[in-house]
Amino acid sequence: MEIQAKSADRNLLLELRGELDHHGAKDALRELELAVDAALPRRLVMDLSGVTFMDSSGIALLLRAQQRMQLLEGSLLVCGVPPQAKRVLDAAGISRLVTIK
Repeated sequence: MEIQAKSADRNLLLELRGELDHHGAKDALRELELAVDAALPRRLVMDLSGVTFMDSSGIALLLRAQQRMQLLEGSLLVCGVPPQAKRVLDAAGISRLVTIK
């Protein structure tokens, strides 16, 4: 799992690439926390267009990101969700908790 972070004007973009499984999510969570702590964003955008596989560990990552942004009184937007990951998110009903575009 590779994550690229871009920050500007209290907006943080995280571009995820690779497999968002148990091992990838563990690394991604560490990167997410470091990037959020450094930027203290009002808005976090997670671009999943480079994700080649996602399981329930990816759901946990998105929920953790949502929690972190709520603590900062900010917002989370998930975009670029590939079809396989979208099926996982839809099956779990995540769109009721996280904004997905």
